[in-house]
Order: sequence, then structure tokens, then C-alpha cells
Amino acid sequence: MSAHRRIAVAGLGYIGLPTAVVLADNGHTVIGVDPDSSRVEQIGRGDLPFVEPGLDIALGRVVADGSLTVRTTPTEAEVHIIAVPTPHTDDHRVDTSYIDAVARNLAPHLRGDELIILESTVAPGTTDHLAELLLSERPDLSLDGEAGRPLIHVAHCPERVLPGKVMEELVTNDRLIGGLTPEAGRRATEVYASFCTGEIRSTAARTAEMAKLTENAFRDVNIAFANELSVICDRLGIDVWELIELANLHPRVNVLQPGPGVGGHCIAVDPWFIVASAPEEARLIHQARLVNDGKPLTVIDKVLAAVDGQADAVVATLGLSFKPDIDDLRESPALDITVKLADKLPNAPLLVVEPYVDSLPAPLADAPNVSLHGLGEAIERASVVVLLVDHQEFKQLDRTRLRGKTVIDTRGAWR
Repeated sequence: MSAHRRIAVAGLGYIGLPTAVVLADNGHTVIGVDPDSSRVEQIGRGDLPFVEPGLDIALGRVVADGSLTVRTTPTEAEVHIIAVPTPHTDDHRVDTSYIDAVARNLAPHLRGDELIILESTVAPGTTDHLAELLLSERPDLSLDGEAGRPLIHVAHCPERVLPGKVMEELVTNDRLIGGLTPEAGRRATEVYASFCTGEIRSTAARTAEMAKLTENAFRDVNIAFANELSVICDRLGIDVWELIELANLHPRVNVLQPGPGVGGHCIAVDPWFIVASAPEEARLIHQARLVNDGKPLTVIDKVLAAVDGQADAVVATLGLSFKPDIDDLRESPALDITVKLADKLPNAPLLVVEPYVDSLPAPLADAPNVSLHGLGEAIERASVVVLLVDHQEFKQLDRTRLRGKTVIDTRGAWR
């Protein structure tokens, strides 16, 4: 393959679009592919469909110079990168339907010698599944050149970036390359070396798949410890924030901060893929998921207790995103809590503050007692204030405005 490549990126979401932009910014001809025609039209104008610092300027640049174009259907390319969602099914197994759809749509456009890279976070064995599906659609191709059939090269390279810092971490973070064959690994390494300044390590595809899950399960288990501590401290009348601060004075202790739960498409989802792959063995990981998924219920109970006895209670919930200063609502405990409160408090006005959205998402948009407000108005009207996301705007609030109100701070931002 040449140093300057024609690369197609399937999926123009929180990972796919930044990846496409960075590749285009580093000399490649990139075609972004997404079935959402409105998203494609928006990106084609150089406009971002979501908030990610630094991406807007880079997107405008690569669209203007023609190094990134977008479309709704697959096309021929030397390299195909698949960066589509991988939600979990009802039984917490990886849902490969988006990957499968891309593979089936891509297969007719393969001519041989292409590199196909799966970036989506998946359960061990999914890269093999992708290769098998491609070959079932195109039996005239092969992974090993058997019977003289043209080769395709398949690898897994999991994304490892933090929302809000994607444009920096795409370039600086170390990368793992899991090729199904040594040649696939070598070719994938060349692609990422064209823009990545971090170390690039090669391994087996299943190990690369498991490594990404392990990173997020590690975080999930440690967050679960902090969240469980917060529940215990509530029972015992102890300030969990002070407790953690004091415990962390020990040189070998680093307890994380508790919150209203765990959100995002990574930490809240990926550990379930490990549990589904080895249910008898993944007992600690499973329990951590249960602790973190159960934390929103404790927050809801606190709000209901605060409202109890207030005939004219007005509740303000601050934040809907899964983490501060972004607009990403995927698997957000703040959103889950707000939805459940709207149902449990049908007669209480619920004032939602989320500076990173312009309108309420479903199902809040249809709730008659829920409305979207600015921070000042919501604080002024509310008798109960629930801090769910520690956006900078919320952290900088003049605390004197909270006097006389019941405050439930799930983030410890107003201590």
C-alpha cells in the first residue's frame, strides 16, 4: 500500500468522524460513510453534529480542501475502517448488527488486497466473526490466499480515547493492533503510524479485543467501589467526600470519586461483554456492574424523600450528559434518573438544565411535567436542586443562591 491511501470510514459518530478527520488531516484521501443522510449533509457542510473540542476547526479544514468527503453508501478503498455502535443485547451480549450491516454492504465493493479495520469495541472473537461474514458474502476472497483467491486483510484496533479530549488522544495515546494475520497487523500498523505519536503494539486480535474491555472494566470496578462507599456512608452518616479525601492521603490508595452511576458507551457497556463471555468466572466484574447500575436508584430515593411533604415542590435536575462539558447522552445515569423522576413525580414541575442540548431528548420531550431551562431560572424556581453532572457552569454557581433549598449533590462539586 502507498503512504497516501484512500481510506473509507464507516460510521461518522463520536469516534468515526474524528478518526476520519485526523486521517484526512494527515495526507490521506478519506471518504466518510454513514447511512444517516441528514448527518452526512451536515458534515458535508463542515458542521459538527455533536460537541467535541477542536473537531469543528479540523473538520472545516479537511472538508474545505477536499481531503474528506462524505456519502451514505460504501465505496471502493484501499483501507476500510469500521467505527459503528456496539450496544449490548437484553442479555448483555454484544450486538453486532451494525457491524454485520456494514460488512454486508461493503462486501460487493471489495476487489482484493484491501485492509479492513474494526475499531468498534467488541467481545473477543468478533473480529473473526467479521472476517467470516465478509468471506461468506465473498467466497471468491480469502484471508490466506487459499486456492489462489485474492486476499483481504482484517484487523482490530480498538479506540482508546476520552470524550472531550478525542482530538488530542487520537494522536497521542498508544494503540493496540490485533491482526488476524501478520500481514494484516503490519498494514494496520502503517495506517496508524501515519498519524499516531504514541506507541503502537501488535498482538492477537482476541487479545486486542479483550484489552479494551479490560481497560473499561478496571475503571468500572474502581468506580463501583467508590459508589458502594457512598451508599455505606449515607447509611452511617459519614461524609463520603471527606472520607475519600482522607483515605487518599495514604501513598498507595487512590479511591475514585462516587457519582450518580456510570454512563457512556464504554464503561457502562463493555464490562458486560466480559461477563457474557465468561459468566461463571467474571463475578467481581459482574457485581461492579450491578453496583453502578443500581446507583441511580439511590439518588432517586433521595429526591423522593426530599420532596415528600412538600405540597408545591419544584425539582431542578442539573445535567443530562454522562460526563461534564460534553453533549453525549449515551447510557447517561443523569438522563435515566431524570426520566424516572418525571414518572415518579407526575405532579411536580421538573426543571431540566443541560447547557449542551437545545431540546429535551425522548422520552423527556413528551413528559408534561418536564421542561428545559437555563441555570438561573431553574435555581430561582426550585425547592429541590439535584446536581447530576458537574459541568463547569454548575460548579461555578454562587452557592448563596442555594440557601433555603434542599440540595442533593451527587458529584461533590458543592462541598
